[in-house]
Amino acid sequence: MLCIALPATGLCADGVYTYTEADGTIVYTNVQPSGRKARKLQGTFSAAPAKSAEVVIPRAKTDLGEFNRMIDVAATRYRIPRALVRAIMHAESNFNPMALSNKGASGLMQLMPGTAQEMYVKDIFGVRDNIEGGTRYLRVLANTFEGNMVKMIAAYNAGPEAVRKHGGKVPPYAETQAYVKKVLGLYRQYKVQLQGEAPPEAAQAQAEAPGGAAAAGN
Repeated sequence: MLCIALPATGLCADGVYTYTEADGTIVYTNVQPSGRKARKLQGTFSAAPAKSAEVVIPRAKTDLGEFNRMIDVAATRYRIPRALVRAIMHAESNFNPMALSNKGASGLMQLMPGTAQEMYVKDIFGVRDNIEGGTRYLRVLANTFEGNMVKMIAAYNAGPEAVRKHGGKVPPYAETQAYVKKVLGLYRQYKVQLQGEAPPEAAQAQAEAPGGAAAAGN
């Protein structure tokens, strides 16, 4: 498992830095580290105390089996990074097609019924439908927030209105703050896995076929 060490007082909006320890632990901090190479994250976090000083990030899965092709097709169709689709799916359901939350979010990408309907999902527990709907929704969020990944991830969890309400920052909800850090950590792992890989030709062809529009309406 990978852990993210955080200050007990939460992350401040003026800067969040990340670096990786020798043992693979990913660290996030609002104090610029000295004597080591660290990267400043894009996007802003609200200053809000978390319930826990650590956010646990599972390791990326190396074999997603039958989901791989469907993820590639949807990600190519809607021009969303494959690594982000994988990270959202991993964080939301741990790749369980029948996952159901106590709020009614369903399937691999934990779509709420209303969102699923808006994204033209016919079978919310259908693997292909759910992946297509979730990825299309990420495209809508990308259009809404001009491609800002931090805002997109926060909005996927808390809703676009919550992000707007808090001035474009990650809403000061412990769940959403932890969710954003978890998804970003998983995204970086999956990005490393996929680095240098081009989308499979079959996925590219299917995404560019008639009806495979890359952009979704807001």
